[in-house]
Amino acid sequence: MNALLPSSSLRAPGRLSLSALALAALLAGCSVGPLYHQPVTALPNNWKEQKAAEGWLPAAPADALDRGEWWKLFGDPTLDELASRVQVSNQNIAAAVANYANAQALVRGQRAALFPQVSLNGSGKRSDTGSTSPSNAFAATLDATWAPDVWGRLRESVNSASANAQASEADLASARLSAIGTMATNYLSLREADVEIGLLDQTIEGYERAYTITSNRYKAAIAAQSDVLQAQSQLATARATRLTLVRNRATFEHAIAVLVGAVPADFSLPPAAWKQTVPGIPTGVPSTLLQRRPDIAAAERSVASANSQIGIARSAYFPSFNLNAAIGSSASRVGDLFSAPNSLWSLGLSAAQVVFDAGAISASVDAAKASYDASVARYRQTVLAAFQGVEDQLTAGATLAQQEGMYREASEAADKTEQILLNQYRSALVAYTDVVTAQVAALNARRTLVQVQLNRQIAAVSLIQALGGGWQAGWMEGGVQPEPAQPATSPTPTIRP
Repeated sequence: MNALLPSSSLRAPGRLSLSALALAALLAGCSVGPLYHQPVTALPNNWKEQKAAEGWLPAAPADALDRGEWWKLFGDPTLDELASRVQVSNQNIAAAVANYANAQALVRGQRAALFPQVSLNGSGKRSDTGSTSPSNAFAATLDATWAPDVWGRLRESVNSASANAQASEADLASARLSAIGTMATNYLSLREADVEIGLLDQTIEGYERAYTITSNRYKAAIAAQSDVLQAQSQLATARATRLTLVRNRATFEHAIAVLVGAVPADFSLPPAAWKQTVPGIPTGVPSTLLQRRPDIAAAERSVASANSQIGIARSAYFPSFNLNAAIGSSASRVGDLFSAPNSLWSLGLSAAQVVFDAGAISASVDAAKASYDASVARYRQTVLAAFQGVEDQLTAGATLAQQEGMYREASEAADKTEQILLNQYRSALVAYTDVVTAQVAALNARRTLVQVQLNRQIAAVSLIQALGGGWQAGWMEGGVQPEPAQPATSPTPTIRP
């Protein structure tokens, strides 16, 4: 329905146009999409392994992770500096930042569709037919079009894009948490490698002395040549093991360089003291994990987006409307374009309704519902995996704390055994094979103790990551799960005002 009338008749259809706009505004308050409810998951009241971990894990204030910069809990200035560099220069984080900016732009683009579009067109030409004198023709038109969001399709598109943007924000937090966590693990492993290299240096010095002793005893015809060969083998093995540790340290250093956005050739970390701090980490109650884990928040936002897609698909059942208006003028002179006698205007409303599509719309709705169900399943699986991760790290932390005391006792006993047997060998009371066995046991015990100390720190980093690293989903504040709800399954949607 379109009208093209002179401007002098503008008042006549005034009531008609106002009625059409009022009808469009009324219909724009309706929506055919299902109401969204956060999926319900089973939440335990407490962590299963929390009680077993009590007494073995350090105590911590309840807000220790809320301060955000969790890596500072380890008390290492170098680690703090590297974490700052990761947040600025890591390329995975940079990509996540760009993805978030893209998602925000898409939201603005979808929101713009809710408003009318206005365009201005102008033209001018000069013609000569040959039989008359040349003439000029000028025209200017202002057009406005608006597709009122009668069934909520555009609003659901905005909601879907907004949910995707929030999911992208959570993905950014996940990328940051993963990058810093990986860097912290590599850094702590590098410092542990420094300690193990130091242990090997001390051990090699001891083996060199033992080799000298056996050589002197062999030259004096006191010991057999096999003692010298065993001492030589022990020394060569220790030196080879040290090279392996040096290689591992270089690998950790290269990995850290990439994480901070540097070329490995231009990055180095000199040996330094290893701070063996194991920070206390408050776990909170399980329900808070839904707000603190970025991957859970991203999965929940994906559910919200999928829910909006159902409404978008359902809106195709109903007619679409389009309002358009235009005012223009034409004249032979530019100065006459804006005079009333030369002005024309139009106001129209068009509607379109699908009459037959062989079930295409219904299939689209079913596909949207299936995608929603899949996103709910992924969300619940993400929650279950998150609970498992926390329980695993609680168990690991408590177990490693107990093991550290036991391995320290074993290392001290092995050191004493090594020294006793070496003294006995000098007095020709035991065979050198006993000394070798004691030396191997002592070195293994020292290295195992250091590795357990590292594993405690890595378990702390993993627990922090499992708890979300102090991140908070702003759109999920409150943490109370709603009542269960599923999208409607009837093929004919219900309009909700």
